[in-house]
Amino acid sequence: MSQNRISEVRMSERDPGQEQRLFSFKATQWIWLGLGIVETLIGLRVILKLIAANPESPFAAFIYNVSAIFLIPFEGLVGTPAAGGVVLELSSIIAMLVYALLAWGIERIVWVIFYRPRGSVVGIRQTTTREPDVVLQTTTQEEYSRTNIGEET
Repeated sequence: MSQNRISEVRMSERDPGQEQRLFSFKATQWIWLGLGIVETLIGLRVILKLIAANPESPFAAFIYNVSAIFLIPFEGLVGTPAAGGVVLELSSIIAMLVYALLAWGIERIVWVIFYRPRGSVVGIRQTTTREPDVVLQTTTQEEYSRTNIGEET
């Protein structure tokens, strides 16, 4: 019977702050992605206005309509110089700067609130012994103490 016995020892480490770090990383990625999309739309609008693109063109009309949503707070902020169909939308350039600062501020707030630096790593040793029909499992004293203390509170 002792020849059929299989013994296995596993060591694993658990980092308690890993989930929060992953969340803060993903949240900041989404913030920068959103900023990139908004900046691209407004930047394309500025370029299309500078080269006097035909506003009847489907692509130009799409860019103008979608980017207009983000430029509503900046309408009439400054004058818009124009010459011969070429338009320099200074308010759009200001909007790009404001949105970049806003995204940076939100990203910093998310990082401060949710980021947790790497702390001590908890080591767990698990021993599993299997016989043909029986599985015995033992854990370390540290893990046993943590689970029992956690159940009492």
